[in-house]
Amino acid sequence: MEDRSEALPDLAAHAHERHVVVVGGGIAGLVAAHECAKVGLAVTLVEAAGRLGGTIGDAEVDGMPVGTGATCWATAGGGVARLVDELGLTDAVVEPAENAVWVSGLPTGAAPMPRETVRGIPANPWADDVRAIIGWSGAWRAYVDRLRPPMTIGVERSLARLVGSRMGDAVLERMVAPLTVGGYGIRPEEVDVDVAAPGLNGALTRTGSLGGAVAEELVDRSGAPGIQSLAGGLPRLVDALAARLSELDVDVRTDTEVLRLERDDAERWLLRIPSTDDEAVTDAADPIAPADAVIVATDEQAARMLLEPVVPDLATVRTRGPIDVETVTLVVASTALDDRPRGTACYPVPGTAAAAGVLHETVRWAWLAEAAGAGRHVLRLTFGTADVAPITAGMADAEAIERAADAASEILGIPRPELIVRDGVRERHILARPASVLGHADDTRAVRSAIAAIPPLSAVGAWLAGSGLAHSVDDAVAESERVRRSVLWGSDAAE
Repeated sequence: MEDRSEALPDLAAHAHERHVVVVGGGIAGLVAAHECAKVGLAVTLVEAAGRLGGTIGDAEVDGMPVGTGATCWATAGGGVARLVDELGLTDAVVEPAENAVWVSGLPTGAAPMPRETVRGIPANPWADDVRAIIGWSGAWRAYVDRLRPPMTIGVERSLARLVGSRMGDAVLERMVAPLTVGGYGIRPEEVDVDVAAPGLNGALTRTGSLGGAVAEELVDRSGAPGIQSLAGGLPRLVDALAARLSELDVDVRTDTEVLRLERDDAERWLLRIPSTDDEAVTDAADPIAPADAVIVATDEQAARMLLEPVVPDLATVRTRGPIDVETVTLVVASTALDDRPRGTACYPVPGTAAAAGVLHETVRWAWLAEAAGAGRHVLRLTFGTADVAPITAGMADAEAIERAADAASEILGIPRPELIVRDGVRERHILARPASVLGHADDTRAVRSAIAAIPPLSAVGAWLAGSGLAHSVDDAVAESERVRRSVLWGSDAAE
């Protein structure tokens, strides 16, 4: 048997002779480049924009840096925590100082979301904090859940049909829908119960009611907020990844658009980029060396532009499509907000407000509150959902900021004159739908099956992994492992 210590230098040399190109410098692309480079593969990362990070960014608002786009991650799975630890950022990890969610647009105004819920579904409809939202008539209708025969339960995949049939419209529209629409931009009709709340259907079968299932699920809930971030903001994660890629000699190119993929006579990938003096796609001033593998880590539209010409079956595979949203981040002076009147997040009942929700960021993150100082508050408003285009889309920035202040006043229940806007920034985002969308797993499998027919080629990113930093990181790690095994050991080893 060959001595492994003697084989390692040969393996390292072999790895360095293999070239992987990652197209896209968002979090998925950065992680994919890191995973390939750290085993010795030669890696080039190409990003069309002038910066790395994708949806993770920041802007100076009222003289201080404020995170834009993604600002935290879900702790489930632990993939981001492992990455953060590997990058030496563990000491910077923070949890929310507060994580209270409110619902506005109720007949009575607004109320805090009860804690004894799963995805907004209450364990006890008669609890005072639940009745404050759904009223007496809603509580009586929700109680019917306890009377329904057990033979009809435990098989419903649609969150809306499950909740509506068991507990009625008041619970569905006033408790569940504000969370799915405000938090993810989709109606409960699109949400897969088994993905959004794993184990709920099984618990429902065992207990005989949806309320009983929720109560059973709550027994094992840790009470932790379920999200984390970094003191100073998530751009620190991007900076750390960029620094690590530099240490690993990754060739990082920003402001470089890949126009198309081709294969050469040796079946290696050629990436065509514009030249510096015209729009020609050949003879670029600094061409990218032929690649043994390509990982496309862009949004869906850009990925399809590159992949469909070389993956014939991909054009027939469709997904649920992205969500067009705009966010407006405000720095306001308001004594009315000093008492944190509506928690860290307030989501309106769908259709009752112009914005999908408001995040009170200086309540959620202590480090940001310290940076803002007394009397200053950071609010983030989201406009647009899967079903409703953002009303700010056709507005100038100043008008959009003013409209956001009006929406914040309405949702937070604070008179408009008491919200003094000091500064604001408005951004557009094309967001992937969450992994909990019905059919998402089937869509992803179909896309990846089509791509797998043209090795060695891969695609990562939120459109395949589902929205959220945790999903993108976990998916990029898994796909990068498959690609690097294929490059190093051949296609059979990747199975």
